[in-house]
Amino acid sequence: MELHHEFTVPVPVEEAWPVLLDIERVAPCLPGAVVEEYDGTTVTGSVKVKVGPVTVTYRGTAVFEEQDAVAHRMVLVANGRETRGQGTARARITGTLSERDGGTAVSVRTDLTVTGRPAQFGRGVLAEVGDRLVGRFADCLAARLAERPEQAEEAAASEPPRAEPRAAQEPPPLDLLRTAGGPVARRAAPVVAAVAALVLVVLRLRRRGKGRRRRR
Repeated sequence: MELHHEFTVPVPVEEAWPVLLDIERVAPCLPGAVVEEYDGTTVTGSVKVKVGPVTVTYRGTAVFEEQDAVAHRMVLVANGRETRGQGTARARITGTLSERDGGTAVSVRTDLTVTGRPAQFGRGVLAEVGDRLVGRFADCLAARLAERPEQAEEAAASEPPRAEPRAAQEPPPLDLLRTAGGPVARRAAPVVAAVAALVLVVLRLRRRGKGRRRRR
């Protein structure tokens, strides 16, 4: 499926361009995303998506196929696979930046292919979720762009060292239903109900199996 989103940020293109390429800086603006490694071209990480009672984790890589600093155009190809399941996700993302009223207009075109549980929501639901996520991302990105480099360095220096384990630092998963909102959630409810019922059946079967083994 093809998705198209646009948003604006209140800084010139020359300032917005390097920030959008700074994956580790913008990753916190992406719900459920964790960057494990980035060498300037290839990103390795994971994304957690919550679908009703089920949380799906995708692990994979994203590679910049194009970074045109003159045309302010980037192409990112991402591939991920469920860590516990057969579902996959593949996206080819083309981003273009252009000047608009002293700020920067960002156009993002995504060619998305998803298999597994999230795919059953269909294009309409995924598109609406995408709209909401892009809006949230744009607000977060605008706030980060408003920070001057020296402010970001001072904030980082003032933070005490973290002793928490890695798991404690991971962000919460992207809640698909909460992000979708009421109308979309109602349309997706039958799918979620089916998934919830399946989970309950599996849990009951496991419990029964354990009970039988204990009686033996």
